[in-house]
Amino acid sequence: MGSQGILPARTLLEWIRARVGIERYWIAPTVFWLGDGDLALSGACIGGAALAGLLLVGVAPVPILALLWALYLSLAVVGQVFLGYQWDALLLETGLLAVFLAPGGLRPRLGREASPPLLAIWLFRWLLFRLMFGSGLVKLLSGDETWRSLTALRYHYWTQPLPTWVGWYAAHLPAWAHTASVGMMFAVELLAPFLLFAPRRFRRMAFGPLLGLQILIAATGNYAFFNLLAGALCLFALEDADLPESWRARLRPSAAGTPRRWPPKAVLYPVAVIIALVSGGEMMARLGVAPPAPVMALRRVVAPLASINSYGLFAVMTTSRPEIVVEGSDDGQTWKAYEFKWKPGEPTRRPAFVAPHQPRVDWQMWFAALGSCEDNAWFVQLLGRLLEGSPPVLALLARHPFPEKPPRFIRAELYEYTPTDLATRRREGRWWRREARGDYCPVLSAEDLASGP
Repeated sequence: MGSQGILPARTLLEWIRARVGIERYWIAPTVFWLGDGDLALSGACIGGAALAGLLLVGVAPVPILALLWALYLSLAVVGQVFLGYQWDALLLETGLLAVFLAPGGLRPRLGREASPPLLAIWLFRWLLFRLMFGSGLVKLLSGDETWRSLTALRYHYWTQPLPTWVGWYAAHLPAWAHTASVGMMFAVELLAPFLLFAPRRFRRMAFGPLLGLQILIAATGNYAFFNLLAGALCLFALEDADLPESWRARLRPSAAGTPRRWPPKAVLYPVAVIIALVSGGEMMARLGVAPPAPVMALRRVVAPLASINSYGLFAVMTTSRPEIVVEGSDDGQTWKAYEFKWKPGEPTRRPAFVAPHQPRVDWQMWFAALGSCEDNAWFVQLLGRLLEGSPPVLALLARHPFPEKPPRFIRAELYEYTPTDLATRRREGRWWRREARGDYCPVLSAEDLASGP
């Protein structure tokens, strides 16, 4: 999103500024209206990291959490497709709720603070319910045959965006294991979340399956910080009495502790009502029931904050793996491939672990391969930056075959990837086999891109 990046923040903000008046500050809430240069973008990231460090050591958690939420929202607005994932939305919603969970004051101390408001805890449980139940619900409501026939995991492990080597091996499990795994997944996503609203011993029963599912997902695929964040939310299925005694002794709130001044009921209650109405309306819409008009109007008002969301990954299972290979040439005859850091490319390269980092260009390449070049304007921008030899964009790649100067021409070819069998992997060292499927993006030159879209 920098000035030499694929989708510069300045280009987006200038486009909005030319078309929208003062309401742009609410439609696109970002601190980068004050400055959108590379220094401002880097400063926001460095500042966010510094604030997170202060939060970890317990300094002024309420204002710091609010600032972190505002900074991440600012980055998400200008990051466009690269910061538009469900875990980005989940981080924003969790971060905003955390403002109402954290103790006030400059240096709160464990054991000296009063308990957080029960309403704030229940808001987190409601978020966890929506995350898990919504993920199961979208799979059923999509009508996708692979989910309904319990065969989706026969494809998922090798067709997901960035599989790990564990996921590659999981793809070779017998068919009955995949079928049983889908059944267990539906039980966790559709049944266990309801235990969050039951008495304590039932909530405690939900904790293991909900957390276990996140561990399995993290072992077989790279989903950035999603599994860490979802796993942290699973803690709200527990109470203090469910923790080890050594932890309870340190964490137990003092009966004579500092009285809770934050959050005031005049703030927490209206926020809880807004969250309940908007998220409840989202759930109704997903079930095919039209929410009341006032709820829809309220949803439109708060939508720019991206902090009350609906969730549900992989509603429709992909059953093949198209991959884009970007190639450059100086003469239009001999083509050399660019290699990305994490997505499948060279068939002999082992799938690797990269989470909690998310290589967002590699991720977007997966989505782009499911569509067309014309549908992915950012991809054409990527090709343009490669023709320019943009250093920040080249740094996102594992290898670029034109170290002296950029190529004269560039193109994108589409391949079909499938995992090799275990014997081939041991014998030849190849993790993937691939077959050419034709052009994804035609041959382009710098002159072509300069002439317009």
